[in-house]
Amino acid sequence: MSVTMRINGEQREFEIGRDLLPTTTLSAFLREQVGCTGLKISCDEGACGACTILMDGKAVLSCMLLAVEADGHDLLTIEGLPEDDPVIEAFAEQCEPGHGTALQCGYCTPGFVMTVRALLNENPSPTLDEVKEALSGNLCRCGCYAGIVKAVGHAAEKTVARGGRS
Repeated sequence: MSVTMRINGEQREFEIGRDLLPTTTLSAFLREQVGCTGLKISCDEGACGACTILMDGKAVLSCMLLAVEADGHDLLTIEGLPEDDPVIEAFAEQCEPGHGTALQCGYCTPGFVMTVRALLNENPSPTLDEVKEALSGNLCRCGCYAGIVKAVGHAAEKTVARGGRS
């Protein structure tokens, strides 16, 4: 038996038993077998958001899914985003007095970026409440929340300025 999935735009096929076990989580599979080390496995129980990827355009916690459940799906990790993605740019550029940076140690950043990318794909101009709701499943141990929220606002502005494209 095999599973087929599109990972960062590339159609891939994996054999169950050789490439992955039926019990392998999607997060471990993507990191260890595929090499998508941008996604982080932190809590490994769906509580922190560090392992967030997009599956068929929706943000999902990859540690809460088995790799076999991704069969037939389109997966996007942070490695699959273009360097000029407005979310990546906004997180990298964020450093405003009173709000601080959107990243400090950077461990949680890929999960936040992917969550925000999913949000802006659905809603290019979210309200502050919509941003807070979307980010409610992501944790930052460094406490950069004010900077992260500001970065989301800037990413939204960049997205709208580019005509709604990433």
